[in-house]
Amino acid sequence: MIEPELAFADLDDDMACATAYLQYVVRHILDNCKEDMEFFNTWIEKGIIDRLSNVAEKDFVQLTYTDAVELLLKAKKKFEFPDIKAFYMRQNDDGKTVAAMDMLVPRVGELIGGSQREERLDYLEARLDSLNLNKDSYWWYLDLRRYGSVPHAGFGLGFERLVQFATGIDNIRDAIPFPRTPGSAEF
Repeated sequence: MIEPELAFADLDDDMACATAYLQYVVRHILDNCKEDMEFFNTWIEKGIIDRLSNVAEKDFVQLTYTDAVELLLKAKKKFEFPDIKAFYMRQNDDGKTVAAMDMLVPRVGELIGGSQREERLDYLEARLDSLNLNKDSYWWYLDLRRYGSVPHAGFGLGFERLVQFATGIDNIRDAIPFPRTPGSAEF
């Protein structure tokens, strides 16, 4: 997992960093791994070079949560929209959503997930209460806010998902050096 944290940053900064990072990695792959990419394009996923070139060169579509839900409701499939988010995600002014983002890519789904972190101690304590979490267990985390904090954000990028996306491999288990499979470790 690649997990950068950005000080003095909000959700827009977080999304810009995540996008720039992915585009940098993809450009680096296309520029420095041409022979490998030709192999993947021929034998694994035809069109992968074009797909990755689009990622490196084009702007990403950004949707709000509300807009995304509206699009999904128009689809013929049924979707669930869970409302539980991590307690440390910064609440938006509407009180219903948080300052969070997911980067979705073809064939993989969520590649990056991130959020602006809650820096306001009173909101953080209220969130712990609303989730029935014991504040004593989070004393150290609350102290980080109590004794000085700044707006900050971060994201996590699954490395194996990045390998899967960049190579066109169908199954993520084939992108993991030591995959775990059910029943393979007896205790």
